[in-house]
Amino acid sequence: MFRAVAGLILLAGLNAKAADYAVGADLSFLKQAEDRGTQFKENGEAKPGLQIFKDHGYNWIRLRLFHTPTELPNNLEYTIAMAKAAKALGYKFLLDYHYSDTWADPGKQFLPKAWEELTHEQLVQAVFEYTRDTMRAFGEAGVLPDMVQVGNEVSNGMLWPDGKLPDNWDQFADLVRAGINGVDAGRGNGARPRIMIHIDKGGDWQATREFFDEFHRYEIGYDVIGQSYYPWWHGSLLDLKETLDFMANKYRKDIILVEVAYNCRPGEYVKKPGPFPETSEGQAAFLEEVQRLVVATPHGLGKGIFWWEPAVTGGLERRGFFDQQYNVLPVIGVFDRWVRH
Repeated sequence: MFRAVAGLILLAGLNAKAADYAVGADLSFLKQAEDRGTQFKENGEAKPGLQIFKDHGYNWIRLRLFHTPTELPNNLEYTIAMAKAAKALGYKFLLDYHYSDTWADPGKQFLPKAWEELTHEQLVQAVFEYTRDTMRAFGEAGVLPDMVQVGNEVSNGMLWPDGKLPDNWDQFADLVRAGINGVDAGRGNGARPRIMIHIDKGGDWQATREFFDEFHRYEIGYDVIGQSYYPWWHGSLLDLKETLDFMANKYRKDIILVEVAYNCRPGEYVKKPGPFPETSEGQAAFLEEVQRLVVATPHGLGKGIFWWEPAVTGGLERRGFFDQQYNVLPVIGVFDRWVRH
């Protein structure tokens, strides 16, 4: 009975702010998969992947952008094409600048090859000009982002070694400012995208405090705290709750879990038990619990969840939303009860 009442209270809270709540997915590999012939299905019927997610209340797409990728598809032309397809269906668009030719994360933040010989001052200028010019390209294509991440999982800085933390906070702050200024310079007369600062400490409130207390010392304006939360790396659901509560109470910023995932087949919890079975049912139950925690964030500051990456193919398919025949799994329906009326 208590659980049912609590669910109704949370549902009422979500409906009150549904217009700005992100039911999101990072679908950066979707176009590549479909271009290669993958047909995603629901109940055995092939459908465009974007449509499957739209039919279940997904209203935001997250797309990463690499500077000059050599193996991955996520260059400017590809990302604009994906954004056009999403915007045509009514999605809002979160752009994730990696500022690298490949993956940027807490363990690596490689400089783009084109920037390897630059001084700090030249690198700051390059970040500004690249961000400005790519934003202009999105605007000219009619797909100006609604939100922009300046860097990806920047807990340890970005654009190493120049902006590596904890030793180079001054340089890191210069680089973040350059990215934000580039967003403003490139958007023209378009609405200003909201600015997200994204770290990977969703289950660690102490590390979150260390980063954002220092970040705030530089008085850099931003709008949203983005966090990654993968339980096998970032801790329990209780750890997540403590971090959500801490961020909301301390910083009073909107909070989005911008990377979340759980396996539908065994992968991370082979040698130890996980919080849920690594099955399609366990995957859905995990997202349901994470959703409840985000909606219950103090002061109404829990503003959404993005799954990473539900339409991935290859080695990480077990984190996706589809079985091995590319039929969509039960997890697709988790938000139905929250967004349908």
